[in-house]
Amino acid sequence: MRLCCVFFLILAAVLLTGCGQDGEPDAITKAQPGKVAAEPQRTGDPERGRDALLNRAVVTCGLPVSAYRKSIREIDPKLMLPTRTGLNAQLPYSLTAHTSASGVELVTSNCLSCHAALLNGELVIGLGNEFLNLTEDPIVSVESAGAYVEGEAEAKEWRKWADRIDAIAPYIITDTVGVNSAGNLTFALFAHRDPVTLAWSEEPILAPPPEKPLPVSVPPWWNTRKKHASFYNAEGRGDQVRFMMLASTTCTDTVQEAAAIDAWFVDVRAYILTLEPPAYPYEVELALAERGEKLFRKNCRRCHGTYGADELYPNRVVALEDVGTDPFLARDAFEESDRFIRWFNRSFYGETSRVEPALGYIAPPLNGIWATAPYLHNGSVPSLAALMDTSSRPKYWRFAAEKPDYNVQAIGWDFDELAHGKEGAMGWDERNRIYDTTLRGYSNQGHDFGDELTSKERRALLEYLKTL
Repeated sequence: MRLCCVFFLILAAVLLTGCGQDGEPDAITKAQPGKVAAEPQRTGDPERGRDALLNRAVVTCGLPVSAYRKSIREIDPKLMLPTRTGLNAQLPYSLTAHTSASGVELVTSNCLSCHAALLNGELVIGLGNEFLNLTEDPIVSVESAGAYVEGEAEAKEWRKWADRIDAIAPYIITDTVGVNSAGNLTFALFAHRDPVTLAWSEEPILAPPPEKPLPVSVPPWWNTRKKHASFYNAEGRGDQVRFMMLASTTCTDTVQEAAAIDAWFVDVRAYILTLEPPAYPYEVELALAERGEKLFRKNCRRCHGTYGADELYPNRVVALEDVGTDPFLARDAFEESDRFIRWFNRSFYGETSRVEPALGYIAPPLNGIWATAPYLHNGSVPSLAALMDTSSRPKYWRFAAEKPDYNVQAIGWDFDELAHGKEGAMGWDERNRIYDTTLRGYSNQGHDFGDELTSKERRALLEYLKTL
């Protein structure tokens, strides 16, 4: 039974995308590339926020605890967080205990399903999970779990959870292991909810999103404090908490429930702002890194900012024609998502937030970049060395193992370059592990600025990036 994968599928980057409000409920504002201005944010208590993140449920439907216990295998101790309380101390980091309004104890998914990962054998909160497998249809596992449910009350809670998964499953299955189906999951949930009351509708009230989700790589949380807007195209403007808590749309069926979560999610954001990137754990050639810093300041600071004593992040959206990376995530949000933006405008979530999609991508902060492979917004480039040299980017590739080793020279995870795409795979599992850059949304094109450097300059720049 692969229950952990099922719970991952429930959340699967729902926090990564969203919409907003500006003016009248049906008004839609589109942004221009360029600088993103800072906006006021609510403040919270980081200590309470950490406790809430680890022990409170933002997703409030799930599998009854009794059925969960009957269906799981032994849990890897590395996946446990000893500082959690109560039943949570017995669960892997990606699951949270919750008692429903009917009194049934549940196990639900949480934010860390996507926003935490093992690095060198240690769990790092805030590191995007780049090995999450969203290629499998969760329905079989969800229905199988129902065999362990006993009693009318448990059955009712399980059925609610199962129905939600059944409704969104066709829109969240990715083509490749490791990428995330952020936008489609959120939009599929919107399609089933009344925007004013948040009541769930068994039949869609909006046309659902396309069944082929565009891939995204999960960005690290520790850069949140630098960013004036959320998401790769900087569409999430205004109150960041309302975007961060969008996982609640899986199960939250009233405005009152949403408001209750919002009240404590302010503290969660406050905790996220305290997160620091992990330090590079291997040797750094300091003299080479110093030369790399000079190259960085000459070639990269306009978009990615400066680091050290004069640290400054420009919050700049780069136009598609300038960055040249796969355009479809930004283009679809700009041209194809108006119905979902209007839904958000009228909803509780849009009261203090708004969406302003731009035809471009925000150049991210680079703190801890060594730990965040693969690269670009769609995870199409497996190492920083390949990012800096477009001629070395593989057309078809896969991680060298289910849990690959870190490659110190390339700065990324070990990968195998392949001679064929998915059509040459021998089996379904092999197919799903191939990253095919010829697919829509999966291109590894663009960000070719490193091609202008010599090989020695690229090596120095990579050495400097290890220090950020």
